[in-house]
Amino acid sequence: MRLSALVALLPAIAGVLASDVLDLNKETFMTEVYDEDLALVEFFAPWCGHCKNLAPHYEEAATTLKGENIKLAKVDCTQEEAVCKQYEVQGYPTLKVFRKGEPTNYNGPREAEGIIAYMRKQALPAVSVLTTDDHDEFTTKDNVVVIAYGDDAHPVPESFTQFADVARENYLFGKVEGSSLPELPKGTKLPALMVYKKFDEGKAVYEDDFAKDNLGDIMGWVNAQAVPLFDEIGPKNFAKYAESGLPLGFLFMDPKDETTRDEIRKESSDLFKEHRGKLNFVWIDGEKFGEYGKSLGVNPESQPGFVIQNLQEQTKFLMPEAFNAKSLSKFVKKFVAGDVAPHIKSQPIPESQDGPVYKLTSLGWDQLFEQTDKDIFVEFYAPWCGHCQRLAPIWDSLGESYKSANVVIAQMDATENDLPAGLPFRVEGFPTLKFRAAGSEEFIEYEGDRSLESLTEFIETNGKAPKVEKKETEADKPAEEEEEAPSKRDEL
Repeated sequence: MRLSALVALLPAIAGVLASDVLDLNKETFMTEVYDEDLALVEFFAPWCGHCKNLAPHYEEAATTLKGENIKLAKVDCTQEEAVCKQYEVQGYPTLKVFRKGEPTNYNGPREAEGIIAYMRKQALPAVSVLTTDDHDEFTTKDNVVVIAYGDDAHPVPESFTQFADVARENYLFGKVEGSSLPELPKGTKLPALMVYKKFDEGKAVYEDDFAKDNLGDIMGWVNAQAVPLFDEIGPKNFAKYAESGLPLGFLFMDPKDETTRDEIRKESSDLFKEHRGKLNFVWIDGEKFGEYGKSLGVNPESQPGFVIQNLQEQTKFLMPEAFNAKSLSKFVKKFVAGDVAPHIKSQPIPESQDGPVYKLTSLGWDQLFEQTDKDIFVEFYAPWCGHCQRLAPIWDSLGESYKSANVVIAQMDATENDLPAGLPFRVEGFPTLKFRAAGSEEFIEYEGDRSLESLTEFIETNGKAPKVEKKETEADKPAEEEEEAPSKRDEL
């Protein structure tokens, strides 16, 4: 290669190799992190796919924050095992915020903009003291900014600082106190609390008595104002909605139908405002997340479709009418008033239960579990699950063995039947095996191997039902050779 061509390439090569993320080892970790007021450290492994996805975002954030004296660094745990062990790193990537060498877990987003916003909040005091000169600029520094106003006669209550200490990772907090205050909306009484946001109406005033020092009310109001009235939901922001504790009103629709979406925003805006703080309204890609919609009862062929899900109680409320602004308003108001029954997905109750295994459905749940004089052992399965298919003949043999006893061997297709609300467990893997002894309300999870012998021993050990001589089956008789049973419970 000619020298002139090599010289021309040098800037490009330097750009590729240059990095604003500090690459630390045991020695440099001490010198670069321990004396810093604030630093973010990523503990990673080169083979980790999530780490590779994070890398360009982390680099972009490092470049931006470098000018604000906030260091971003990384530690390769395959090379620096002692450092990673010291900070109890158990998965990759693990991010920790350090202040003078003291770590706390990073709980922010994993894309550049979110990392930048999160670390900027960490760099500020919990509440920034503002003046009329820097007030307006501060209101635009993040998507959601919370500012309190007071004077000598009406000081900002202590609850505001308490809230800021708790929620500094989520919002920017500031306060202005004194005789010279920025212009506030007409009729605002001191002390006052306002939220500034880069969506919806742009700002909102707390209308209750801010001076009462009611931390719970303040937190609830700010959290409600910080969520858009009607926004798209997806993997990146689902956790934010889930953590709000409010029911979610899902509108499943064609993502390309912007006209309908704009009409909904316009026609239902007052409805969304009226019920802010009671439930959150979102739209979701009905094509990409059609299966999720189906699990909530929304027909993929009949979109747009609306359903309310209470994530905490694991209940769902399906709007039966065709979707429009009028039917949405009617349904939401009935839901808030408590006049809508949860939608329960269930197969029909079988006309007879003649087989060795009891076929359990959602609609037939009480019918089975009201039999408090019997031990009940239930398999929750999915038809496509390979482990469930291998268990099927063993489960049938178990049912045949206890057919004449006070023990019910049952199974439920968990893809076609919802669990009743209020149960102390959720089905998160297949098969899931649960046992309820006679006279008890407690469900015990079976976690042993799935041989007929071990399942039988579990029933005999934990059962409380009056003993009835159980029927002997061919499976109970000693065999000359038996297949080795799996040693542990497998889950998908």
